[in-house]
Amino acid sequence: MSKNTPLHQAHLDASAKMVDFAGWDMPIHYGSQISEHHLVRSDAGMFDVSHMTVVDATGDDARAYLQNLLSNDIAKLKTQGKALYSCMLNDNGGVVDDLIVYFIHDSFYRVIINSATRDKDIAWLNRQASAYPNLSLRERDDVAMIAVQGPAARERALTIFADGQRAPVESLGRFMAVEVGEYFVGRTGYTGEDGFEILMPVDEAVSCWQGLLDAGVKPCGLGARDTLRLEAGMNLYGTDMDETTSPLISGLGWTLAMSDERNFIGKQALQAELDRGVQQQMVGLVLLDKGVLRNHLKVVTNDGEGEITSGSFSPTLGKSIALARIPAGITGEVEVEIRNKLLKADVVKIPFVKQGKSCI
Repeated sequence: MSKNTPLHQAHLDASAKMVDFAGWDMPIHYGSQISEHHLVRSDAGMFDVSHMTVVDATGDDARAYLQNLLSNDIAKLKTQGKALYSCMLNDNGGVVDDLIVYFIHDSFYRVIINSATRDKDIAWLNRQASAYPNLSLRERDDVAMIAVQGPAARERALTIFADGQRAPVESLGRFMAVEVGEYFVGRTGYTGEDGFEILMPVDEAVSCWQGLLDAGVKPCGLGARDTLRLEAGMNLYGTDMDETTSPLISGLGWTLAMSDERNFIGKQALQAELDRGVQQQMVGLVLLDKGVLRNHLKVVTNDGEGEITSGSFSPTLGKSIALARIPAGITGEVEVEIRNKLLKADVVKIPFVKQGKSCI
């Protein structure tokens, strides 16, 4: 049986089409996925992301633990509330998961990981924790999470906070978070638009959702969230990277802190890959012919074959786009095999869309 978030009844009341997602009963849309996509690009929409996994790492060993666990270096986090995007890798350099970690203080970090990988992630976190006696890991099943995204998201979301809480939320810089009352608010997201990701106690979720509805923020489903993140060039775990692919061939080389003396799980394997020469690259594709780019389609280049990892129609651009892993160094035009036909596509830089504007 699928699990329900605290907002499950609110979704049903809004006539959401519900689907199973990683064992959770979640809204895919509330009538029109494309309308919801355009809403986030032009105004403000909200997503129930309470299925995400929140883990608090506390204690004197929390910093050392995360420095060993993560490929990005949390030493970069010097300001309270600052967030860092990172991967955690296995010994072979494959991606166990990607995540965001927030710095609360030197002995308190908040980690948010994916829902689809929850069980294996928790097992991996606990396995690595065994070497750190002064560390506590706590799964926060007592919190819910709502993402409010779009050019008007911050303005509308601010209305749900009391007068004394509004100023610290309003002054948040990008990739920063602040605790106000029982809420933890991060200026982060997964759409390429500005906005907040708001954590609150489970019993506050419905009132928060209603407050956002009253402020004119409309609900959006996982369908729009996927096309938004694809346009923004953001990876989806299990699709664009997994335990068999390294960040170096997944467009995530920028998340690797390789130059310092710090060791971390997977670093030796990554260095060996760099020494051999990275053979593949993650690129954007825009289809030039008629058709739709889909996951796992073959990409044909002059230097060998590649594969689409995420593909869909872009509502913002009105074109079919994809993320693809192809031989390193390829630029210009390639071909994609669709129904036994080779269709032309352009290799472009990622992202496709940034803050509602085309980047291609």
